[in-house]
Amino acid sequence: MNNADVFSQSYAQARGKFLAAAAQAALPVESHAHPLRGRDGEPLAMDVVRAGARDAKRLFILSSACHGVEGYCGSGVQVALLQDAAFAQAAQAAGVAVLYIHGLNPYGFSWWRRVTHENVDLNRNFIDFTAPLPRNDAYTEVAELVLPAVWPPDAANTAAVQQVIATRGMKFWQAAITGGQYHQPEGLFHGGQAPTWSNATVRQVLRDHARACTDLAWVDVHTGLGPAGHGERIFAGRNNAEQLARSRAWWGAEVTSIYEGSSSSALLNGMMCFAVDEECPQARYGGIAMEYGTQPMEAVLSAMRAEQWLQLRPSTDESTRAAIKKQMRDAFYVDTPEWKADILRQGREVAMQAVEGLARSGG
Repeated sequence: MNNADVFSQSYAQARGKFLAAAAQAALPVESHAHPLRGRDGEPLAMDVVRAGARDAKRLFILSSACHGVEGYCGSGVQVALLQDAAFAQAAQAAGVAVLYIHGLNPYGFSWWRRVTHENVDLNRNFIDFTAPLPRNDAYTEVAELVLPAVWPPDAANTAAVQQVIATRGMKFWQAAITGGQYHQPEGLFHGGQAPTWSNATVRQVLRDHARACTDLAWVDVHTGLGPAGHGERIFAGRNNAEQLARSRAWWGAEVTSIYEGSSSSALLNGMMCFAVDEECPQARYGGIAMEYGTQPMEAVLSAMRAEQWLQLRPSTDESTRAAIKKQMRDAFYVDTPEWKADILRQGREVAMQAVEGLARSGG
């Protein structure tokens, strides 16, 4: 398979390839229409394709674009697997239904943003909004440095950021920014003050498709952390020893954990995977975020800072806007044959491991 055949240069193209692959595999599509239009005026949707019986006891979910622009990677993996007859046969033989959720956050996918149209990080949005909102005092401490008045940052801002990193460490800087914050709606990694459209929609998908299963494996594809092309398998679940052990039994001992401090990710609030316990309490669950590296951490954080700065300044000239948007997409999608080959190889590997793990689980 030519790598270029499954990856895309726009959301509309990616969606078109996904729908075409589903049609070629004779699989029906459920489309949950988004209320807004895309960057090119195209319709937006969370598209869902199921291969396998509706009452299957074993279910594997493969999802893309939780963080919008990261969907360029995840969509390619999904299209490749939809075209992979050997994978389909392996899942069918194991009695595993496969659920492809394409474009969890189609707005961010189309507009080259990580966040939803509500400016919310979807993977920080799954909290109990009837309770007091979590506090992130570290973000409050660095907020003015994160989004300075001018971009590129002036010498004073650059020196101040370097001072924070030198004295507190890169892990502090990363955790302060990325852990999730709920009190600055125009800031980075805002978890929201109510459930987003994507939150409500993915919950509906889980209710529709995952309440009959006894065993559930979920791989959510992400990019932006770690060495370029390497897929870190980050446990995606609550701080639950049983779920972590099951995930390592399915995907290997190398599965990392934010709770143990073994992951390149900071400790996070409000992750999407938390919805499983609430919507599918009957299922034995294991899940990972498949996190593919792209650029060094400082470059990725810089791209996110620039893009959010731009979002707050709609009158910015077009050349600056285009440069920042390209910087953003490049931080989460490496448009080279070598990177794409690494992504597809590892993506197929974790999908096969999910099927094999579910087959061993007993159904």
